[in-house]
Amino acid sequence: MSGKADISWDVVGAVSAGGALGALVRFAIATAWPHPSMGFPWATFTINVSGCFLIGLLMVTVADVWPSRRLLRPFLGTGVLGGYTTFSTAIVDSQHLLDQRAVGTAFAYLAGTVVAALGAVLPGTALARAAVERARVRREKRT
Repeated sequence: MSGKADISWDVVGAVSAGGALGALVRFAIATAWPHPSMGFPWATFTINVSGCFLIGLLMVTVADVWPSRRLLRPFLGTGVLGGYTTFSTAIVDSQHLLDQRAVGTAFAYLAGTVVAALGAVLPGTALARAAVERARVRREKRT
């Protein structure tokens, strides 16, 4: 063994392309929905929560519907949704709120982001599982 990691360039390309796409969507939303310096950062909150919901949908769908599509998870999960979600911006937004002495807003934002983002994965996963099961039942009825 040479000690070098084997690089799968097609996966690197899929993650890169997806990341660029996700970051562009995030930038567009954040630009269209700015927040005042002491206001609640609704754009970032919405991006992170919706991204977690989509991660729940995606992981079930990729695993159960398209398991043989090797580049789908790196492109959509790590790439698009990794570029789209921005928990680092949530931390920066919180620090700015603290700098503006908006302590209550900062803590509500941090706690709300964690609770809502984690909570969003569950309905995304449940919705995807229900859709996959419904499709399976329909296929079985046809055969």
